[in-house]
Amino acid sequence: MKQIKRWLVVSTLIIGLLLGASNGVHAADEGINELLGEPAVVYGEQLSDSQKEEVKRLLEVDSDNVNEFTVTGQDIQHYIDGNPNSNMYSSVKITHKDDGHGIVVNIVTPDNITQVTNEMYSNALLTAGVENALVEVASPVQVTGHSALTGIYKAYDASGAELDQGRMEVANDELSLTTKIAEKDGISKEEVTELMTEIKKDIADKNPATREDVEEIVKEQLNKLNIELSEEDRQLLIDLFEKMRDLNIDFDKVRDQLEDLTSTIKDKLGDLNLDIDEGFWEKVVNWFKNLFNSIFK
Repeated sequence: MKQIKRWLVVSTLIIGLLLGASNGVHAADEGINELLGEPAVVYGEQLSDSQKEEVKRLLEVDSDNVNEFTVTGQDIQHYIDGNPNSNMYSSVKITHKDDGHGIVVNIVTPDNITQVTNEMYSNALLTAGVENALVEVASPVQVTGHSALTGIYKAYDASGAELDQGRMEVANDELSLTTKIAEKDGISKEEVTELMTEIKKDIADKNPATREDVEEIVKEQLNKLNIELSEEDRQLLIDLFEKMRDLNIDFDKVRDQLEDLTSTIKDKLGDLNLDIDEGFWEKVVNWFKNLFNSIFK
């Protein structure tokens, strides 16, 4: 009986989350926020006409109520001094939100964005200076997902909310290094994301004045999280955060938003005070399968 009750509570949570997500997806039905302006959609230049229509469907684009742009290799060169011959497939929809909303990233096609996660995008966007937005990413083909970042920069530039060039470039460096480290054996995307987040929080607390201070913070967090990197990758990590330190980014603000982004689901589960043992979610899935089989067989 106790196990059944626990399943019912968890199933209620799952249904609530799904309904909440559904309501969020259709928030556009409530009309345009006249203070914040219309959403912006940026399409990858390499998309065919049919692929572009697929992206429109995936991102639920109403062309009458959005500003539409195309991101090109020339934009990569312009915004982050990248390769102008880059192929651009990743597309994004940016909906501006009120102060306090923070950044919410939703990869609509997770199977087609092979290297970048929601949290990686969020981390990089905070570094770039993006605030209070719902960012949705989609691609009709498998891509790494890096070009979506440039698309977001272009959307902000076109709307008049110009981002700092140095922050955009270092945010791109962050995303590239994060995905590079995540490809190493024995290091997951989640571990790399946690590492980046904890280093930023530590920098916010300690306000390092020198490169040596940054190096010590990186070393401490690598040891704390039991992550082993090559000397080359360790130096790249130090170089990255040294660049961030030079830009005088408000890491206190970044830390607060990162905590908001990562705590929501944990808080909901914690509030239920459930004793969820290892393998419990698998049992929940099997329980629902058996339930539906018993109803529809």
